[in-house]
Amino acid sequence: MNYLDTIIQVFQTIFTTVYQILWGDLITIPLPKGSSLGLSLLVLLLIPSGIYFTFRTRFLPFRLFPKMLRIAAEKRNVRQKDAISGLQALFISTATRVGMGNLVGVVAAISAGGAGAVFWMWLIALLCSSTAFIEATLAQLYKEKDPLYGGYRGGPAYYIHHLFLKKGSRRKRSVLAVLFAVSGLICWCGISQVIGNSVSTAFENAFQIPPLYTTLILVIIAAVIVLRKNATVKVLDVIVPVMAVLYFVITLFIIVKNIGHLPAVFQQIFSEAFGFRQAVAGGIGAVIMNGAKRGLFSNEAGSGSAPCAAAAADISHPAKEGLLQALGVFIDTIVICSCSALIMLLAPGELTTGLSGMDLLQAAMSHHLGQFGVIFIAAILWLFSFSTFIGILFYARSNVAYLFGDNWISQTLYKILALIMLFIGGLAAYTFVWDLGDVGIGLMTIFNMIALFPLAPKALQSLKDYETSGS
Repeated sequence: MNYLDTIIQVFQTIFTTVYQILWGDLITIPLPKGSSLGLSLLVLLLIPSGIYFTFRTRFLPFRLFPKMLRIAAEKRNVRQKDAISGLQALFISTATRVGMGNLVGVVAAISAGGAGAVFWMWLIALLCSSTAFIEATLAQLYKEKDPLYGGYRGGPAYYIHHLFLKKGSRRKRSVLAVLFAVSGLICWCGISQVIGNSVSTAFENAFQIPPLYTTLILVIIAAVIVLRKNATVKVLDVIVPVMAVLYFVITLFIIVKNIGHLPAVFQQIFSEAFGFRQAVAGGIGAVIMNGAKRGLFSNEAGSGSAPCAAAAADISHPAKEGLLQALGVFIDTIVICSCSALIMLLAPGELTTGLSGMDLLQAAMSHHLGQFGVIFIAAILWLFSFSTFIGILFYARSNVAYLFGDNWISQTLYKILALIMLFIGGLAAYTFVWDLGDVGIGLMTIFNMIALFPLAPKALQSLKDYETSGS
């Protein structure tokens, strides 16, 4: 037993060290009035990358935004049997981007960094749209036909494979591609546990339903969908537009109801973003970093998740899917995260003082819409979380296939593992497993970004070809 405890302790020490390297403050910059700006490895990697790709794409998020909307409105034209359209791929990636973080995560960012964190969240999303374009376009360029599910598959594991293995090589796998795929599967198992816990807790708070009952229903419904061959896309086709529109419409109602307070809210966001008050109090670092980290965590650009969906799209030009995924970052952060921020900031401060997380958001919704608001938030959280679970299992397909080959046994076993994690999470919160998800997505980002820079010229050439052709 002592031997086993020693092994566990060593593993936890290694895990904690990796976690700190990825998410801890690698560099601390001192600021006036005793404040400081802590920069983690991922922040140091993703923000400069976003700036670099924004310049290289000639400010794509601003310049081509109207074209993104036109592509999203195009008629679906799928040529390959069982393939999905570009818009369906956008729905899948939006399902995973729009989750618990868009609700409680935004609230946490504002609680820690003030209203100014919202501005930095917006800015990071605009910068990271270009990164999302690069990785999604590469996923399209290196996609393969999927012999199990039909259509196509791909993602970072596949373009990393092509980067590091020369043509004619007999090796079936690249070490870095394997590391990415393993990190992704670890991450998505961790997220499954978080989803189960978030849903059961929200329903217990709103309806006093015991977690066991909520979790059983959640797992049964999820199993019926994910264990069927191609039910995932059909379900997300319905859930994603409905949940996004519902949340947006409710927020618009709250804005109209409090229209007189809206100018003051925006003034607060912009004034606190640049630290006119926080600089004096010594908190400008918290404002910037909470907004930046929230934007990075929520939109997932650079992590390599969304390209797993982008690769599956049957679309007329690779750059078109890249533009759709760039639009996905806008939908996630500029629209959905902003909805959560405004719901909170339009509520009187005295009602939310001392509250955090879901309690704070439910208190704000209770002020705006009474008991209906509390029920609505619980229901929308269920939709956000459930769609995220369905989406990440779609992502897992290509990574499982890369690691274990094309067989139904490995595909089904991973789905069962994720369902077990979903069930366990609904009954209890295990911090270690939550951190496992954070480490997984952190490692995914590192491995993915190693490939993005050398392969970026191919994505940029695809963009140039798309714009030149006038498609």
